Amino acid sequence: MKPLQQVTIIVKGIVQGVGFRPFVFRLAHQLNLVGSVLNNHLGVTIVLQGNSELIEQFIDKLAKSPPPLARIDAIEVTHQAQLSLFDQFSIIDSHAATDEHANVAISADMSICRDCLNDINDPQNRHYQYPFTNCTNCGPRYTIINALPYDRCNTAMADFEMCDDCHAAYINPMNRRYHAQPVSCPHCGPQLTFSVINARAECLYDSSMLMALEQAVEMINRGGIVAIKGLGGFHLVCDATNNEAVAALRQRKQRLAKPLAIMVTNLAQAKLCVSGTETEWQVLTSPEKPITLMTKRVASVDGKDNCGNIHPIALSPLLAPGIDRLGVFLPYTPLHHLLMQRLHKPIVATSANRSGEPIIGNQAEIEQHLSHVVDGILDHNRPIINACDDSVVQVIDGQLQVIRLARGYAPLTINLHSPMLSNSKNSVLAVGAQQKNTVAFGFADNLIVSPHIGDLFTLETEQYFSRSLATFKRLYDFIPSHIVHDNHPQYAPTQWAVNYQSEHRLLPSHCIGIQHHFAHVLSVMAMHQRTEQVLGFSFDGTGLGDDGTLWGSEVMLADVHGFTTVAHFSSFKLIGGEQAIKHPVRILLALLFEQMSLEQVLSLPIAAIADLGSKTVTNLYQLWRNNSHCIECRSVGRLFDALAVALGFIGSSQYEGQAGMMIETAANAYYTESNIEPLSVTLNTLSDQESLPIQWHSSDFITQLVNCAVECSHNPLIKKQICWHFINLVSQQLDRVGQQYPQLPQVFCGGVFQNKTLLSQCIDDCKRGQRQILPSGHIPINDGGIALGQLWYGIHHMA
Repeated sequence: MKPLQQVTIIVKGIVQGVGFRPFVFRLAHQLNLVGSVLNNHLGVTIVLQGNSELIEQFIDKLAKSPPPLARIDAIEVTHQAQLSLFDQFSIIDSHAATDEHANVAISADMSICRDCLNDINDPQNRHYQYPFTNCTNCGPRYTIINALPYDRCNTAMADFEMCDDCHAAYINPMNRRYHAQPVSCPHCGPQLTFSVINARAECLYDSSMLMALEQAVEMINRGGIVAIKGLGGFHLVCDATNNEAVAALRQRKQRLAKPLAIMVTNLAQAKLCVSGTETEWQVLTSPEKPITLMTKRVASVDGKDNCGNIHPIALSPLLAPGIDRLGVFLPYTPLHHLLMQRLHKPIVATSANRSGEPIIGNQAEIEQHLSHVVDGILDHNRPIINACDDSVVQVIDGQLQVIRLARGYAPLTINLHSPMLSNSKNSVLAVGAQQKNTVAFGFADNLIVSPHIGDLFTLETEQYFSRSLATFKRLYDFIPSHIVHDNHPQYAPTQWAVNYQSEHRLLPSHCIGIQHHFAHVLSVMAMHQRTEQVLGFSFDGTGLGDDGTLWGSEVMLADVHGFTTVAHFSSFKLIGGEQAIKHPVRILLALLFEQMSLEQVLSLPIAAIADLGSKTVTNLYQLWRNNSHCIECRSVGRLFDALAVALGFIGSSQYEGQAGMMIETAANAYYTESNIEPLSVTLNTLSDQESLPIQWHSSDFITQLVNCAVECSHNPLIKKQICWHFINLVSQQLDRVGQQYPQLPQVFCGGVFQNKTLLSQCIDDCKRGQRQILPSGHIPINDGGIALGQLWYGIHHMA
C-alpha cells in the first residue's frame, strides 16, 4: 500500500464567485481524495490528502479544465511532512486575514448562462420568469461586491434571507447554485417595481414583479421612454423602430447626434439590423455580451438593404445619423431577456446619465436628474454597490478592439509573468487621463484596471473617480507607495495625485509624471508585458507634450525607460485654445491662414466659414497672426475635425470623434461604390528636412484637400473620394516610417486608431512588409488605456 501524501495548494486568479470550490469538491470526490477547500485573501486554498498519483491527477485536471468563468493565474503546491486528520473532503467557510492584502482577482459581471435561461423559460421550474435568476456560472459579481472574500454577507444580497429551497441549493456542492452568492427566487429575492413619472416629475404609483414588467413593455410600445435598472446602472430605453420616440429621447436628453446603441432580442434579429463577420458575431454572442460596433443594414424602397439582402428591420434613422456603423448588443440579464421576449423588436438602450457624467445606479438619482427625460422607471431592490457601464468593442481584421472597458471585461486583471512586485512592499497607483478615465493598480503579481469612469469635467464624475479608488482600496486593502499621473498639471487626476502626495507625505520621487502619448504606447506594451523597444504610433485628439504644446501625431521609438520621437505632423494653432476643439472651423481657418491670404479664405465656398461672417473671420485672423489666445497643436484628431468642417459634414463638434466617424463613413462609401481614382493631393514633409523627426506638413495637406474639393465640386463623389485619399495618404506615410524599423514590433494606439479603415490599412501594410504588430487586446486603445501605460512605467521606475 502506497503511503499517504498531503499537499497544500494555493490557486490564484479569478477563483472566487465562479464555482471553484464545488468544482474542487466534485473533483476530489471523483479521485477519492480527502481534505478541505476554502476562500481566503490568497485566492482558494486546498488541502489534499491521498495517493500521490491521484493528487497529481487532481492538479493536472484543475489546471487544464477549470470552471467556465474561472481564470487560473498560478497554482502553488507545498508538500507537507505532517498529516492532518481527514475522513472526508469538505468545503469550509471563507475567512479573511485582517493583516494580509487580498490577492484575489475579482470577476467581472457575466451574462446569464444557457442553463439559467432555460430555467426562466420553463413553467415547471421555480425560477420561471424570475428576473434575478443566476448560478455560479453567470450573473453579477463586481457590481454587487462590497468586500473580499466574495461571500453573500459581503455583497448586495446580504439583506435577502434565502428560502428553504434556495438554501438547499446553496449548500449542496453538487448543485450549480452552490455558493452562488446572488442566488434567490421569487419567494426570497429582489423584486421589480414600476413607477410612472407625471408632468410634475412625481412618481404616481408602484407595482410589483411581472406586472411591473408588463407595464414597462406597454409604455415602450406606446412610444414612451423608460429607465430600466440593469446590472451596473440604468438604461434609457425606447422603441428603436419608432422615429418619434428616438427623436423625443434625443431632444429630452440633449443628445442631438451622438450614436445610440440598440439591444436586440437574439442573434437572428441582430442580423436584420447589422452585417458582420464570423468573428463579430462571436464577440456579440460571447459571455461578456458587449456593445459591438458593426455595419448598419439600411432599408431602401425596394425592401433590400445596402448589402442586397431582403427585409432588414426599419430602424429609426436617428439612431446613428451620418455614420455607417451601429452599436448593437444582446440581452445579458434575465430581466433583459424577459423584456425582449415581450417586445419582439430592437430597443434603444443607452446609459442613463447626464452628458459626460457616470451612469446612474439608483431610482432617486433618476428622479432627481432625469425625470424630464423618462416617462417611467422599472426598478428593483437589489442595490448596485459598484456602478459599471456597458463595454463597447469592435473587431478589426479579426482582432478585438476595446473602446470602453466595462461590464464583462472589467475589472481587468493581468497576472505578471515576472514577479516584479511580488517580493516588494511597494504598490503603485496610476490615476489615468482626464477623458475616458480608468485607474490602475499594481501589487503582488497583479496589474488591475478599473472599469470605465468617464470624462473628469464635472464634480459628479470626480466624485465617482474618488469612489472608484475607494472601492479598490476597500477590496484589496490597497495603500499606494507610488503614484503615477499624466504630465498635464490641469488634469483632475494629476491634481488628485499631487494632493495625495502632499497629504500622505510621499517622497517627490514617489509621485511620477509621464507624457500622455508615451503612456498610450506603454499600455499596449503592458498587455504583452513587453519592456524592450517598439515603434509606437500614438495618434489622438490632444495631450500635453514635453515642449508645452499639444501633441497627438507621435511616432516614437519607445521602451519602458523612455522614448524618442521620429515623426509627427507639423504644428498649427488652435485659435482661442480649447474653444477651437468645440468649434473646429477655427482649426480649419488656422490651417488655411498658413497657406492663403485672408481674402482667399473669405472667398472659399465653405458653409462654416460663411456662417461666421467676414468680421468674425477677420478677428480670428488677427488673433492667429498675433499669436494671441492661441495654442500650438500637432494632433491628427484635429486634422480630421478641420477636414470634416471643410467638406460640410459638421459645423460645431457635437460629440467626440464625430468628424472621424463621418470621414470614415464617406471613405467606406467611396471604396464600395466606385473604382479608386487618383487624386492630385500629396502629404508632403517640410522642405529641407534631413534629420529626425520627420514632420508632415499639416497646413499644406489640408489646403490641398480644400482646393481639390472646390475645384472638383461638380463631381458628386469628390467629398467621399477626398475622405478615402485622406486616410490612405496618412497610412502610406506611416508605412514608410515602419519600413525603416522592420525589426521592431509596431504599436498603433490613441483614439484616432478607433478609425477602422485607417487601422485596417496600417495592419495590411505591416502584414505585407512582414512586420510584427502588438494588438491592444482588452485594454482600450483610447485614453481608457492610459492608466495601464502609466502603471507599466511606474513599476519599472519605483525609486
